[in-house]
Amino acid sequence: MVQPASPPLCVGIPVTRQLRKEIHRTTPATLRLPTLYEIGVSPVGTYRNRMMVDGYETPVELVASLTISRKGIAIDFTGTSPVVARGINVPKSYTDAYTSFGVRCIIGADVPNNAGSLEVVRITAPENCILNAQPPLAVAARANIGLMLPDVVFGCLRQARPDGVPAEGSSGLWNIRLAGGQPVAGMAAETFLRSRRFNVICFTTGGTGARPGKDGLSTTSFPSGIKNVAVEIIETLSPLVFRRKEYRTDSGGPGERRGGLGQTIEIENGDGAPMILGASFDRIKYPARGALGGLDGGAGSVRLASGKVLAGKGRQLVPAGDRVIIETPGGGGYGDPRKRAHAAVAADLRAGLVSAEAAREIYGYTAEASLDSRGTESAAKISDQA
Repeated sequence: MVQPASPPLCVGIPVTRQLRKEIHRTTPATLRLPTLYEIGVSPVGTYRNRMMVDGYETPVELVASLTISRKGIAIDFTGTSPVVARGINVPKSYTDAYTSFGVRCIIGADVPNNAGSLEVVRITAPENCILNAQPPLAVAARANIGLMLPDVVFGCLRQARPDGVPAEGSSGLWNIRLAGGQPVAGMAAETFLRSRRFNVICFTTGGTGARPGKDGLSTTSFPSGIKNVAVEIIETLSPLVFRRKEYRTDSGGPGERRGGLGQTIEIENGDGAPMILGASFDRIKYPARGALGGLDGGAGSVRLASGKVLAGKGRQLVPAGDRVIIETPGGGGYGDPRKRAHAAVAADLRAGLVSAEAAREIYGYTAEASLDSRGTESAAKISDQA
């Protein structure tokens, strides 16, 4: 027997409006309290951190003071470098988003985000410092600096929670922008006529910082969450040829927990024509710093196969027949490298993630170090044998 359909639930617009108001009234308070509880676990006080990043023509200093009280967390960026005449300036809304994200990664990570859980994190930045750019200043490349903010926050929170905060990572994206088929000074007419027009962006990144209980993630985007398509797709849609795309040995910062590795990418124009690189990279002059005895990650670099070193930012020519080589930065290490388990160093050696020299000189590893059946250490470190 067919049952009659239930009548539709119709409550009317006035009722739904009242429900909406009630939700807005109750949920912020509901989530404010657990966030404050999580904040209350940390010692009250003010914690300061400074980070240098490459900038454009000149380096940029990011300065933060993070104050923990029973009323919440206040972060002040007074002392940060001023705005610049380039597109790496950051609007305040972007600063608020990635600063809050950095806090919530460590404090109250399981508490859902809404107005209540976020209002206990208050962020201030002086007007026209590089983290509070006002119109009409250029902000198109705001991610270059804005994505560094979680690491700036981590540097403050590590002082309050020494055992629960990862080391710095590559942070900024290393998106490779290449264009061809355009007239370039000195280009022969026949070369121009046979070269295809293309404009490609490849989403790439370096390594994340090592974590208190785990190694960093290699070639993984953080805090952004983007991922590139397979290089075969790019090669199909453009004349670009990827000659190399591999992990950078020793680029992960040494530590008891190793930083994530960067990668080496080598690209040429298969048409044998010049192309333009639009660079917008960081962590070349100032690599990701290690934490609690961990060492810095490997710095990034941009160069031609012919040997010329390119700038980390700006439009630059890759001549016909040459190749561009991108080396993305690695994440910082966490803890004393000499405390890294021999089994972990041996596994890194087998995988080519660390070199024999680094294993010996930095980690104190010897091939003679034997392991018991559980894979734990049974031999003393070199430093203990000396």
